[in-house]
This record gives sequence, C-alpha cells and structure tokens, in this order.
Amino acid sequence: MKQKIRLLTIFITTLLVSCNSYAQEKDDYSAKIDSLIKTTNPRSFSGVILITQKGKTKYKNAFGYSNIEKKTPLTTKDNFIIMSNSKQITAVLTLKEVENGKIDLQSPVRKYLPDLPKSWADTVTVHHLLNFSAGITDIDKPLIFKPGSDFKYGNTTYIMLGKIIEKVTGRKYNDVANDLFKKLKMKTTYCFEQGKTQNRVKGYQNTNNNLKLEETPIENNDKVSAAGIISNVTDLNIWDKLLHNGKILKPETYKLMTTYSITAQHNAFGKEKIGYGYGIRVSDKTPIKYLGHTGGGSGFVSFKVYFPETDVDVVVLENQSNENIDLFYEFEIKIREIIMNSNLMKK
Repeated sequence: MKQKIRLLTIFITTLLVSCNSYAQEKDDYSAKIDSLIKTTNPRSFSGVILITQKGKTKYKNAFGYSNIEKKTPLTTKDNFIIMSNSKQITAVLTLKEVENGKIDLQSPVRKYLPDLPKSWADTVTVHHLLNFSAGITDIDKPLIFKPGSDFKYGNTTYIMLGKIIEKVTGRKYNDVANDLFKKLKMKTTYCFEQGKTQNRVKGYQNTNNNLKLEETPIENNDKVSAAGIISNVTDLNIWDKLLHNGKILKPETYKLMTTYSITAQHNAFGKEKIGYGYGIRVSDKTPIKYLGHTGGGSGFVSFKVYFPETDVDVVVLENQSNENIDLFYEFEIKIREIIMNSNLMKK
C-alpha cells in the first residue's frame, strides 16, 4: 500500500512539474514584460497593459499611480484619455455614415462643410481627411502639398470629420459616439466634456522623471473627435475584437479602412514607413502583419496593436507623456517587440 502511495506521489509531482514547465515554455513574455516595467532609466512606466489571444487574457497588470499626489495605485479598470487613438473611432463613425449612404468618400469636403474659407475645400475629399493625405495644417492656411500626394498628420482633419458626422446625422458627435459605445457594450467608454467631472485618472507630463500634473489635457470639446475619447484597456480590447472580426463594419467597409494608398513612418512601429488606412496603421510588409494606432500628449499615452494571423491584441495605456518625443513610446515599442518574438505568434 505504501509503495502504491509513493508511486502515486511521484507521478503527481512529475505531472505538476511537467505542466509547469510546459506553461513556462508557452509563456515566454510575462516575465520579460515584468522585468521591463521595473526600468526607470531613461524613464519610468505608469499605466495598464492588457494582452489577449482569441479572447483569452494572457497578461493584465497595472503599475504606478492614478493620482500621484494621493499615491492612489492604478488599477486595470481605470479610465484614460486615449488621445489620438480617438481618431480610429472617428474613422469608424465616418465609415458607418458611408454605409448609411450619408457620406461619400470621394466627395469634396465643401459638400458637407460649405462655410470652409479656403478654395481647397473643393478639391480635398473625405478620403483625404481620413488618411491624412489632404495637405491641411490649419483650416485658414493653404495646403502644403497636392491632395493625395503625401502624408501630414494632425488633429485638424479629424476635427473636420467630427463636424461632418454632426452635419450628416443632425446630432452632436458625442451622442453619436456614445451610442456606438453603448451598442458595443463598451460600458466605461465615453467622450470628454469640458467642465464636467468625469471618471478618469490624472495625466502627468514627465520631464527627466519629474512629473507635473496636466490641468487641462483637452482644451475644448471640438478636439474630442481627434483626441478626446476616454476609455480603458478592457473596452479597447472589446473594440479591437469586434472591429477586426467584422462586428462593427461591413466586410467591404472594413477593407476600405485597412487598405492604404499612402505610407508614413512612426517610431512606435519601426524605422520604416508602413501603410496608413483610415485611422489605422497597417504593417503588412513585416514578417508578422499587424494593425494599430497610437496616441500621446497632454499627460497620456495610448498604444494598441492587433495581430490578425494569431488573433493577439495588445493594449497599453499610460497616464504620463514625455517632454522628450523620443521617449514617448519607450515601453510600448519594447512590449510590441517582446510579443512579436514570443510564442503567442506561433500559429
């Protein structure tokens, strides 16, 4: 009897060791991310990370403080201003109105915004606004290049798209956006509203690891369609899952969104130029294809990428932005690289 118990104990111990080894072999990224987050030079990390595969959570953690003055720890449920990741939401809202027959991508913006002062409103199309190929720097200034010939990033074109959405729907942008969030069950995502107390973490400007509170990260309500959506990692993961699996846009519209005619370089996605569709960057010349976008400034950083071939989604939100633009996406770049070189990329 004792011999049987001893053999059974050995079998269970061996099984547990094997299972643990197998799990460690499969998860070759968590420890690397944990180690990375401990880094404080050239800057520290303060934010939340969520990584999923096929809808299952693979990594989820929060580091730092939502309120430095009160030393309130961040949690994975906390809300952040997602800055320019708001543009992807505005692109989708625009495309929803394309599906409804209210917006024509190839029509000049003058059709929807007749009071625009410059003559370029007759040649710049909605398509040019969506992929930053309009050459617009400011509504009152001349174009810096012929529409469709180059790429110039900025908030102005997406503020214009917000106005177009309001024009064709007869509703406020915030109401249109918030209705979509409700429909998608993104329960804690909403639009910034100036003068209204909203549930979100405080944002800080980082200068040589000295943090200063950003009192007014969003100057006015007009900026919401370009940089003023408030969300958290869970809701943004829901967004990615639904968007990239055909649950928000029709297949042909999603194809329009993720097809590009213009390329641009962004530090968070490498040194080479990659495609820019409608509110989304498309890296399809790399060994592993991914789609994503970033947002940063005024005390916040947001970063998300989706790998369609392995159904892996990565969302990183921080409540600090760096005075040094080269350090903006310091952690996000390395997290992306860790995941791209992990077992999660094995089909």
